[in-house]
Amino acid sequence: MAYQALYRLYRPQQFQDVVGQEHITKTLQNALTQEKLSHAYLFSGPRGTGKTSAAKIIAKAINCEKAPVREPCNECDACRGIMNGSISDVIEIDAASNNGVDEIRDIRDKVKYAPSAVQYKVYIIDEVHMLSIGAFNALLKTLEEPPKHVIFILATTEPHKIPLTIISRCQRFDFRRITSQALVSRMNTVIESQSIQAEGEALHLVARAAEGGMRDALSILDQAVSYSEGNVTTEDVLAVTGSVSQSFLSEITKAFQDDDAVGALRHVNQLIERGKDPVRFIADLIYYYRDMLLYQAAPNLEEVRDRAQADQEFETLAKQASREWIYEVIDTLNQSQQEMKWTNNPKIYLELAIVKLSQGNASAKTQESSIDVQPLIQRIEKLEQELKTLKATGVASVNGTVNGEQKQPKRTFQSKTPKAKVSTGRIKEMLNGASKKDLQILRGKWGDIMEDIKSRMVNAHAWMVAATPVASSNGAFLLAFQHELHSQMANKDNIRECVEAVVAERIGHPMTMMTILEEDWKTVKESYIKEQRQTPSGEEEEAPKQEEKEEDPVVNEAIKLVGPDLIEIED
Repeated sequence: MAYQALYRLYRPQQFQDVVGQEHITKTLQNALTQEKLSHAYLFSGPRGTGKTSAAKIIAKAINCEKAPVREPCNECDACRGIMNGSISDVIEIDAASNNGVDEIRDIRDKVKYAPSAVQYKVYIIDEVHMLSIGAFNALLKTLEEPPKHVIFILATTEPHKIPLTIISRCQRFDFRRITSQALVSRMNTVIESQSIQAEGEALHLVARAAEGGMRDALSILDQAVSYSEGNVTTEDVLAVTGSVSQSFLSEITKAFQDDDAVGALRHVNQLIERGKDPVRFIADLIYYYRDMLLYQAAPNLEEVRDRAQADQEFETLAKQASREWIYEVIDTLNQSQQEMKWTNNPKIYLELAIVKLSQGNASAKTQESSIDVQPLIQRIEKLEQELKTLKATGVASVNGTVNGEQKQPKRTFQSKTPKAKVSTGRIKEMLNGASKKDLQILRGKWGDIMEDIKSRMVNAHAWMVAATPVASSNGAFLLAFQHELHSQMANKDNIRECVEAVVAERIGHPMTMMTILEEDWKTVKESYIKEQRQTPSGEEEEAPKQEEKEEDPVVNEAIKLVGPDLIEIED
């Protein structure tokens, strides 16, 4: 007898053999025992998940001589005839090659005839989405009201291509991707019955490569058995599938985190020399980082991970990597993957992505670099509470008295924490040189400035996101903040240097950053405008004549500063 492929030899013959689809098999078994089968079913789902196998099991179960039963006996003449294809009442049609109106009309004409060998005539139409619109229309009436002795079972991998008028006439069952654990369990059963030796890690690699399809898993296993020399090893599966081992992915990830571009490129060259597909490798790497992100969110949910097993090396890398860095890696690799699909030299785009990810800031890639601001917030809240208490009980005046009592001078120390506000004098001095044109230029480029800050320092962007430019001169700019904490953090040396550097690049010359709270800015702005409208002696100017209003330099200066919309001139 000729050799038979494993996926054909171990095709499910009972519902209990359909792995990973318990939500469907239980429903169908109950319908069989209660004799409440529908006249039409639609099975949809990924390839190799058991759609056609389930349809044939239904055909055997309803025609079994022991019916009604939950499982076909596979021993009676009807079951054996359906299994070997000798019973003509169970018709399996491939819609990909029989998608015309004439084929469907032929079914419609023959459906009225009673079955010849069994109780029910079953039509199984595989890949039904390939039918033409005319064929679907020819099937509509028959599908809605077939004879009592006919059951239609439609199977498809693309249900969105099927007209809603067809779907509404069927009971729909959606087959799921089979989990890696279920695939490995089924493959263990197969290798035991076939007396095949295989490593546990090798079976896990086969399950990952199958991407949720049992037929794909058994086909890959069959190929690996033929490639191996008696014992299926991890290297055998890697050679057959073209994928890479988890240890190789871990080494690449470690090179990224260490900014080791030389080591990362060396690994890529080894990959290409072994004949691996760059597109397949970059997909494996994306899934590896995806599993790393899921591990950070839910370490105990092993079933949600597709590519990685939680070994010690994987756990260490997942704990070290920051989430922002994982997002960046996935975005970069995904972009390179899209570009590789439209080029004849995918290796170049792979190397570009590797170099880019290996030359970032290593400190920004690890969890330790992220600032824990909670202790700082608690400390600031404590200081604010103490300040309120001091204001209520009285604080030391300039001459050293508290509530009229003389106090001994105490040594003071300058705080290293930057102040949230600068002096009013400095702000007014900057406003003398400020103009509306400079402010418009800064505001026009502020969106690009914030994007540059985000790419350089994520935590700086977080503190600056609520900042609003309110004034700008040739050498300085003023930002207004809603909250004291944001203003204080923005004045930290590393954040200030980052912001000033980005602004200088975008504007074209160095500029000094100044900060103020929004409520204080309103007061300073009103005070500045009032001072500009006074004479040098401190007296208010007389109301200018009507013909002089347009040429008033004070009014012009105020308009340049805050714009004409906020200026109201009264005689």
